[in-house]
Amino acid sequence: MSGRRHAFGIDIGGSGVKGAAVDLDTGELRHERIKIATPRPSTPDAVAGAVAQLVAKADWDGPVGLTLPCVVLDGVAHTAANVDKSWIGTDARSLFSDALDGREVTVLNDADAAGLAEDTFGAARDIDGLVLLLTFGTGIGSALLNNGILVPNTELGHLEIGGMETEHRAAASVKEREDLGYPEWAARVSTVLRGLEDLFWPTVFVAGGGISRDADQWIPLLTNRTRVVPADLRNTAGIVGAAMAVDAGITP
Repeated sequence: MSGRRHAFGIDIGGSGVKGAAVDLDTGELRHERIKIATPRPSTPDAVAGAVAQLVAKADWDGPVGLTLPCVVLDGVAHTAANVDKSWIGTDARSLFSDALDGREVTVLNDADAAGLAEDTFGAARDIDGLVLLLTFGTGIGSALLNNGILVPNTELGHLEIGGMETEHRAAASVKEREDLGYPEWAARVSTVLRGLEDLFWPTVFVAGGGISRDADQWIPLLTNRTRVVPADLRNTAGIVGAAMAVDAGITP
């Protein structure tokens, strides 16, 4: 293992706090993911306690990268999706560093972390140019990277396309709530992708979120012009991206 680089990543979501050490040469986890249920309520102090517990369980003593389902600017959370609203305005970087005895931490948006991971180790690893990852879930998360450089906190799920916010039109939760078949839902996704490609002209879209597991049922139905590929890393992408961020000193 001499000469190999490793870092620790933690992905904080509405249901679970998941973490592992990551081999930064391969993007592979060095051990099984450790998962702790997200505290209820998911207040900053409670989540920080879960993070400290997870890191101790992993016996990790180095820097830690963390994701939040929030817009993060200079370590401060400015929104809160699927976590307690008390996160808004919280200095997450200081909070987690204090909980981990002052060690170095980096905090970034969860979709941005997934985008970093997919661009380097996943579905877009051999693709140059502009990569746009979209995670289809309760809402639509986004990550925009140009030749590997992250443009943080894009929040394109809130962009209005065709008179409707994109995540209100085509999130996976909309498909479930309105009981849409794949053809009807794929038509909605196509509308969103056409709007985004007219604005950004990406080289490729990477489709993530749980529904990407069924990519063969809906990606072939899309009618936009830009190639769409399913995400590769799925439930490890946030962990890998968080580890990459702390290793590279990425601080959105």
